[in-house]
Amino acid sequence: MAEILFLALGSNVGDPVRNLLWAIERLTEAGLKMIKPSGIYLTEPVGYLDQPDFYNMVIKMETDLEPRKVLEICQAIEVESGRVREIPWGPRTLDIDILFFGERLVHEEDLQIPHPRLKERAFVLVPLREIAPDVFHQLGVVIPPQKVVLLIESSDVTMELKKEV
Repeated sequence: MAEILFLALGSNVGDPVRNLLWAIERLTEAGLKMIKPSGIYLTEPVGYLDQPDFYNMVIKMETDLEPRKVLEICQAIEVESGRVREIPWGPRTLDIDILFFGERLVHEEDLQIPHPRLKERAFVLVPLREIAPDVFHQLGVVIPPQKVVLLIESSDVTMELKKEV
């Protein structure tokens, strides 16, 4: 049975906008169906500050796959993009996090759903509020102070994805 999931995508190395669009293409090729993308937001780094700003977005997807398989797909796409994990919260070509997966609660060493730091991240909360205000409001959180600037409207993201096909 298909479930709705939300993924957060981020990039600040190479061509971040292209990296995000490419990741969505790869996710759909791997069996996830895109329902709705947020716009792309320019956000300041969190944790490790000596790096370029990030381009972030959230996408609503649907899948019949299990959470563990989706995690494996996300990590494989990150590796394929050239991601190197040298500095915690450091620069990256691509970061894909599972925020929510239907109503599931997962508490494993390498997989936590809902994402454990979701409520601390304006760069996730703002795009989530854009595409799923009901989900955002259920969280009952205040968006933390962080620079989050809409760079590309969601309609433009959808249009770019259609061009790629």
